[in-house]
Amino acid sequence: MTERNAAERGNEWPAGMKRTKQREAVLAVLERAEGPLRAAEIRARTGEDGAPVRLSTVYRILEIIVKKGMAVKLSILGGETAVYELNRFRHRHYAVCVRCRKIVSMDNCPMERFIPKLEDGDFRVTGHNLEIYGYCKDCDAAP
Repeated sequence: MTERNAAERGNEWPAGMKRTKQREAVLAVLERAEGPLRAAEIRARTGEDGAPVRLSTVYRILEIIVKKGMAVKLSILGGETAVYELNRFRHRHYAVCVRCRKIVSMDNCPMERFIPKLEDGDFRVTGHNLEIYGYCKDCDAAP
């Protein structure tokens, strides 16, 4: 983690949440990630800057930082897999390869213009979850 990131996050650290090296390491991994990561991937990457954080500790940290709004937990493949990403406060969707589990970010939201027809006219939609499944280019070309 860079000095600048640590200083910036110092101003954003939630009140009442203890700051530890392990939590800093997990947040640093999420800051550098290009997309959502599984807990095991986060654990492996914590070792890049020092001693790796135990997987059980990673899960506990993820639970805390999701609850505090610092990270987002996404359930993919029908809830079979959970992935995490830093909460950058933007609307995102992903496509998931059903063979290798690669996660590809979508550049748009296909739901932007969708207006659901609901029986209850007094229902206000505030969000949605969209899962796209398929094969990445490497798995699609595989025999």
